[in-house]
Amino acid sequence: MSLARTLRVQLGEVADPARAPVMQAYMKSEMPYLGVSAVPLRQVCKAVFAGLTWADRAAWEAEVLAIWRGAAFREERYAAIELTGVKAAHAFQQVEALPMYEEMIVTGAWWDYIDNIATLRFWPILENDRTAMKRAMLAWSDDADMWKRRCAILCQNKAKAKTDLDFLYACIEPSIDSTEFFLRKAIGWALRQYAWTDPAEVRRYVAANAERLSGLSTREALKNIGATS
Repeated sequence: MSLARTLRVQLGEVADPARAPVMQAYMKSEMPYLGVSAVPLRQVCKAVFAGLTWADRAAWEAEVLAIWRGAAFREERYAAIELTGVKAAHAFQQVEALPMYEEMIVTGAWWDYIDNIATLRFWPILENDRTAMKRAMLAWSDDADMWKRRCAILCQNKAKAKTDLDFLYACIEPSIDSTEFFLRKAIGWALRQYAWTDPAEVRRYVAANAERLSGLSTREALKNIGATS
């Protein structure tokens, strides 16, 4: 039985079909749900993916994309994202993996997929392959695809004191005047994350860009520090 088929069977065994319509409505998803919440989904993934190894990056990507492309239920795509982060895949978190992630981002085109990829998968690539990944994210930051822009803005959310501020601000700049909710929210979220490390710098940046930042971005950026605290 293929990995994708095994996964579907195991997810079906822990699904609560009564929850599925509610989950689908909440996520405004065209793809149906099985009715598997986050904790049992992670438990199934841990069991199904235990002990997996791949000879090379191409073999890993092939299994991830087989699950992603063949998904009939949204939880299967969540599982594909889980598979990208298993321990055996750590060595593959290089810029060469970006086309796989790009396919998932462009075809997924919704925040529940995009945010996990951007915040959990892109930071390791930045650490492993900084020059090439920065170049790619700067290009994404000005892309016509909103979700790629959002990823570029959020890719340092786990960086803390390692945040490259010039890079963060460069990724924000093409979207700072956008009226798109998901871009405004991303800008605020990225700034709020860095505010845990340097609140004074975030207050400075918000003040310096007060005429350009949306109210949403500003509120999100200052949510945990206030404007003058």
